[in-house]
Amino acid sequence: MVPVAIGDLAGLVAALEPSGGLDQLERARLVAALLARAEDPLLRRCLLQTLLPGIVSVARTLQFGDGIADDPRTFLADALVEAIELLHAWAGQVRPYAAPDLLGALRCRLRRRMLADKARRAELIAVPERPDTAAAGVASFVRELATAASQGVTDVDLVYARCVLGFSATELATATGTTTGALRRRLVAAARPFVDAPS
Repeated sequence: MVPVAIGDLAGLVAALEPSGGLDQLERARLVAALLARAEDPLLRRCLLQTLLPGIVSVARTLQFGDGIADDPRTFLADALVEAIELLHAWAGQVRPYAAPDLLGALRCRLRRRMLADKARRAELIAVPERPDTAAAGVASFVRELATAASQGVTDVDLVYARCVLGFSATELATATGTTTGALRRRLVAAARPFVDAPS
């Protein structure tokens, strides 16, 4: 049950802060209630904001993808996209331990991706190939993406290229004629439809 002092969603998010005046059990119950009703995009946004410190903590535990991610900011952007996908997939579920469950699932997802990236890199090192083969593949993709850019590359295209095809932020920035910082902002923006779209 929402405490009487909380009058709107902004107050709810503030109350869920460690210094918000609620004890740990009350905060856990509120997060579970939010998840159970998270078909509403505004409630998913509240959950994401509430879980943000935990998401950063998960990224820190995984050393921000050290040795795999282009840089810590890219890894954190990927973590945010994964968290939003989890919130969308779990919306409506009843989970008494919603916050630790979500953060645990996020940690597992990110770890699996890191292991897959390590395995893929190990294969590339182990299998001899002509030195220009990988570069030719990247160049081909960059040409295709640059051609598509005249028709407008969507944020979803960029997320797919970054998260599924495994192209680096630098390669995608080059292909779209932008900076890596702008590209990271677009990757984070790609998560917004999951939060903003009506259920």
